[in-house]
Amino acid sequence: MIDRSIAPKIHDAIEFDFKLPPIEKQQLSNGIPLYWLSGGVQEVAEIDWVFPAGMWYEQKPAVSNAVAALLKNGTSKHTAQQINEALEFYGAALKVNTGNDNCTVTLYTLTKHLPDLLPMVYEILTDAVFPEDELAIFKQNSIQRLMVNLRQPDFLANQRIDALLFGEFHPYGRFTKKEKIEALTREDLIAFYHATYNLSHVKMFMAGSIGEKEVGYLEEIFGKQRLMKTDLHQELFSAPGPSEKKHNVINDANGVQGAIRIGSLFPNRLHPDFAPMVVLNTILGGYFGSRLMSNIREDKGYTYGIHSSMASYVEGGSLTIQTEVGRDVIEPAIKEIYHEMQLLCNEPADEEELLLVKNYLLGNLLGDLDGPFSIIQRWRTLIVNGMTEEHFNRNIQVYKKITAKELQDLAKKYYQLENFYEVVVV
Repeated sequence: MIDRSIAPKIHDAIEFDFKLPPIEKQQLSNGIPLYWLSGGVQEVAEIDWVFPAGMWYEQKPAVSNAVAALLKNGTSKHTAQQINEALEFYGAALKVNTGNDNCTVTLYTLTKHLPDLLPMVYEILTDAVFPEDELAIFKQNSIQRLMVNLRQPDFLANQRIDALLFGEFHPYGRFTKKEKIEALTREDLIAFYHATYNLSHVKMFMAGSIGEKEVGYLEEIFGKQRLMKTDLHQELFSAPGPSEKKHNVINDANGVQGAIRIGSLFPNRLHPDFAPMVVLNTILGGYFGSRLMSNIREDKGYTYGIHSSMASYVEGGSLTIQTEVGRDVIEPAIKEIYHEMQLLCNEPADEEELLLVKNYLLGNLLGDLDGPFSIIQRWRTLIVNGMTEEHFNRNIQVYKKITAKELQDLAKKYYQLENFYEVVVV
């Protein structure tokens, strides 16, 4: 019997073994790759269709976001209202999320409704028509939203730091402008849609209470169609930064708050330094107990929150520190940010702090491996970025075994202050 008078031993996350549960991989009859995982106790399913339909592939600014926003707004057979009513009738949700590289269309539904919903999704992915009236409403709403956002220092700062790092004409540095939205035409959307939302380019992921029967549904709806491959528009871009590293923008002469963004370019997740940098970035500003939070929020009281993040794309990445502070403490806050970066270069982290961060990262990872939806998302990230399970396993070992000395060497390599761009918007 268990002696309940004795408290169970508490284990650190670093002590656990981490294994990414396997998934099934197969091709539909027409060659579409399908990755799927059966699991969970609820009769629900998630299906993702991932297309190379992000900003990297657009020939005209703002078109990828417009296509993603209007994808569900009408086909040759059903109006936007009819599509939404069908989804609501079955208690399902169809989400469309686009980014710099890819667009992901995700269906959440009770498993039993898949035979009824998959034909509708297929219709949306192959027969969207982007009605003129829906485009007009989208353009009007987008411009109004943009005009409101342009009054916000944090919105402007986010635009400017990406433009500085990658270049304003680079897909990763390009930002939305009113005239670009106004210039969009239905023909632009249809051309981009047919080139990128082509089933010959899609990768499909399915998880939940599913099995061979549900795979059969996908085969029947998506696997029987003959695919006509299209050429994807891709250009070679460099990311030359301007010579001036510090940029100050007065957006509101009477503004009492300033948005600070400090950033530099960094390799994407395929680079061997990426996983070690995740640990270092977490120490600097990647969680609530980070050094930037402890100093600038808790000690100095300059901000409610400050965060350091890493962005990884197919063709590059970045490191960015972001916060909003009172106008009167902008310079002291920036000084303290650089001070914390230099401390990581000059002094190794103590073992207690390093263990805390390792447990934080691995503890979050435990949550990512709980449930079929989370697991399939982890696999999706690997597969879409051209990585294997071995990459996941290497990252685990990095998180567990990296030393304070290795992190200090990494800081010296990447926290060179002269490589960082600085944007302040008031």
